[in-house]
Amino acid sequence: MASTLPDNPSLEWLRHEARRLQRAVRQGDPEAVTTVRQHHPHAEIALASEQFALHGAQLTMARRYGFSGWAALVRYLRVAAGLGTDPAALDESELEPADHFCSLASLRYDGTDEPPRWQMAADLLVADPDLVDRNIWVAASAADPVALARQLTAQPSLAMSKGGPYRWTPLMYLTYSRVPLGRTRDETLSATTLLLDAGADPNAGYLWCGLSTPFTALTGVFGEGEQGAGRQPQHPFADALATLLLERGAHPVDQQALYNRMFRPDNSHLELLFTHGLADADPSPWERRLGEAMETREQMWKRQIDWAGERGYSARLDLLSQHGIDTSGADLTISTFPLDPNALDNEGATPLHQAAWAGDLPLIRRLLEAGADPTICDMRYGTTPLDWAEHAYQSEAAELLRAYRRD
Repeated sequence: MASTLPDNPSLEWLRHEARRLQRAVRQGDPEAVTTVRQHHPHAEIALASEQFALHGAQLTMARRYGFSGWAALVRYLRVAAGLGTDPAALDESELEPADHFCSLASLRYDGTDEPPRWQMAADLLVADPDLVDRNIWVAASAADPVALARQLTAQPSLAMSKGGPYRWTPLMYLTYSRVPLGRTRDETLSATTLLLDAGADPNAGYLWCGLSTPFTALTGVFGEGEQGAGRQPQHPFADALATLLLERGAHPVDQQALYNRMFRPDNSHLELLFTHGLADADPSPWERRLGEAMETREQMWKRQIDWAGERGYSARLDLLSQHGIDTSGADLTISTFPLDPNALDNEGATPLHQAAWAGDLPLIRRLLEAGADPTICDMRYGTTPLDWAEHAYQSEAAELLRAYRRD
């Protein structure tokens, strides 16, 4: 089963929670007793003791967060301790220029991801071109094959070294960088090949806020996610770069990449991964390293199937089925045009808000023609569809909505 630990979990915090649960059970707290009954495999025996042992509370906590026992939870936390990165914890105002460049250039997978940050990184490099020679992580973030060649020729082991603001390897900075420097496809692939030839791990990654689904180099290449393709775009040369990594040993089962790319109907990432063995690959290095903390393949496929069914992505279900994934339980929702184009959904938004966020130009036009009101504000943020398009950096959708207002 997959871990359900909170962000940035610590053993000290979990020990405190276990003791708190123990005390609450001893005091007869109904909520605590219910927690034990829900998660302890032998709850009634454990609760029969007036003292309710600490190991019973620890086992309850471990099972609550998706682990078979306390020892497995502790083992995961020890493994994860050196792999976690919390981008939001970084104080960029205190960074020296090289680290500041790397920080600005990288997808962080939080609410700060946006094109102006990447442009700020580009501006830093324009102002100080020698930054690429400051260290290997800057050269990788800039995908500069000349600077990388100089540094790797002098010290090949730098390809495996962790550093920079996020304590990543150079390959991670390259694959998560979105800085607009005008690099060509050949320059980017050349820079990546230099790192791989020097020993860079194609399965490098980190645990975002200590959570158990690794963000790998491949995850960075494929990009996207909950913030949308405008704020967390795929790498400009995603297909070529992902192909190179896969050919050099990156494992095709990348749970986080599949999650990040499931929000739109595009299936190009799945097609590429299936070509390289996604359907029946052996356990990945990350699955071996993290063990039961990671979601199972069954859980991974269920999420993909459920999302595709709910969104009416029939082509995705067909693709999964063609590669031997059992989609027989899928409940395919047939997308229909809303009877009321101004009706609010469960997010308190109109269909026009959602189309603006997705940058779906044909749907935006159709909704407007059907009487959708672009001035309606959603119930959560109090913003219009234009605001949603601008926040998502869906520039074409924003321009379409602005033009409609002018008309």
